[in-house]
Amino acid sequence: MFEPIKSFFDDFSAYLRAWYLFLKKRFFILAGVLENVKSEGAHFLYRQRGRFARPISHFSVGILVVLVIALSPLVSWEKIEFGGNESQILGTIDASFTALGSAGQSSSNLQGRGGIAEYQVVGGDTVSSIAQKFGVSLDTIRWANNLKSVDDIKPDQVLRVLPISGVLHSVRRGETVYSIAKIYSVDPQAIVDFPFNTFIDDETFALAVGQELVVPSGVMPKVKLWSKPAPKTDYLAEAPVSISDQGQTQPTDQFIWPTVGKISQGYFWYHKAIDIANSAAPAVVASRGGIVLSAGWNAPQAYGIHIIVDHGDGYKTLYAHLSSVAVSPGQSVLRGQVIGQMGSTGRSTGIHLHFEIRAPKGNVNPLSYLQQ
Repeated sequence: MFEPIKSFFDDFSAYLRAWYLFLKKRFFILAGVLENVKSEGAHFLYRQRGRFARPISHFSVGILVVLVIALSPLVSWEKIEFGGNESQILGTIDASFTALGSAGQSSSNLQGRGGIAEYQVVGGDTVSSIAQKFGVSLDTIRWANNLKSVDDIKPDQVLRVLPISGVLHSVRRGETVYSIAKIYSVDPQAIVDFPFNTFIDDETFALAVGQELVVPSGVMPKVKLWSKPAPKTDYLAEAPVSISDQGQTQPTDQFIWPTVGKISQGYFWYHKAIDIANSAAPAVVASRGGIVLSAGWNAPQAYGIHIIVDHGDGYKTLYAHLSSVAVSPGQSVLRGQVIGQMGSTGRSTGIHLHFEIRAPKGNVNPLSYLQQ
């Protein structure tokens, strides 16, 4: 009775064993072939002494990029309403960052959106209306999208819109922040300070070929502008008033210029300060009297050597990128007293003073408080 069943299991076991031996043999044959191919390939590359190393590495990186793109969400959608015209903004995921003068704030608090947005044109849109919606110049949209005329847009077209007026630059071989800044007539510090620009090396500000940089307030050379030129704000910082020259007539709660030089960068949503540049590295004085809270190379490191003075009424001033300090924490200082020397420490591209006035409710534009 059990003989047929036993015979079936014996035959089935023999069948499985035959398949096992067959696959095992084929596996070792395939492994041997792959080993030979690997050996021949390695020998070939060795004989070529690295001739194909770069193409192979580029091909591998390309495959990796394709995989990342394929496996990642392609687009993040966010709805933004602009006074009755509802449009879709692509790729505007909120990002948090720390910009000098805006510690603890997010990009949404500063500008309502982060990075470069993609805007889908709807019926009735014009380049001018889109520029007004985003608070940038016509030329900013023109240059970022290679528009030939103001009529060169149509419904459903997707436009790239920078978060600030300026130029979107694609880095070419051999370029630096300094050479790029010269092309667009801006200070290189403005490129470095823009919080969405990244660098291979944050100390040297090295760039990668092909990466995109936002050049704030940049202007394309040798082109006729569509937008009216912005009001010129190229102030010269006056020489600070010395303690002996202040007299008794000036109110002691008035801020004075902390140093002398050229205003190389103004006050923006991401740069809540002014930069005063001077290659002679002059002395820096207290803009108002008060107590020194900190002096030296303290956090955040981006400020380099810096001083913070508390004026006792909710206002504080900060002096950053100094080369040296002449005061210490807890020390009382008078308005016009020398507290340090202008320098280029921290996240800096050249000799300048980063000057902030911190009011009780946050940073304010120093130019509104300084005599001009």
